[in-house]
Amino acid sequence: MADITQDELKQNVEGHDGLQWIRGGGMERGWNGIHYKQGLSGKNVGAQNLSINVATIPPKGVAHAHIHVDFEVMLYIVQGHVRHEYGPGLKQVVEHQGGDFIYIQPGIPHEVFNMSDTEEVVAFVARSTADEWDKIVTYDRNSE
Repeated sequence: MADITQDELKQNVEGHDGLQWIRGGGMERGWNGIHYKQGLSGKNVGAQNLSINVATIPPKGVAHAHIHVDFEVMLYIVQGHVRHEYGPGLKQVVEHQGGDFIYIQPGIPHEVFNMSDTEEVVAFVARSTADEWDKIVTYDRNSE
């Protein structure tokens, strides 16, 4: 998916008097093997401390190893089955499925694998930063 400009991010936003919205989740964007419904952030509604969107990982897809720098993430798995490898060297493993809530502390290395050959993973993602994935860095599992 192509990069989307800030003006394009704002084009689907409606609202006034302190209430803003995007009907139907707006356009899709991609980053690090994940597809995102546009959602809301500092980039399109002026949020100061949070952002939300819906993430999709295609069948057999991977959200490659990364770290969230100085912000928290909470997810709700709407559908699908994932495996998280996390911690130093990504040596810890846990699986999650539709209906699970997940909290990821700042600075925790993790990689997410869609365990299905046929079904995408869909998750609602909330971050304690208004800039979405600008404060995410790649992680090399062999670095530790």
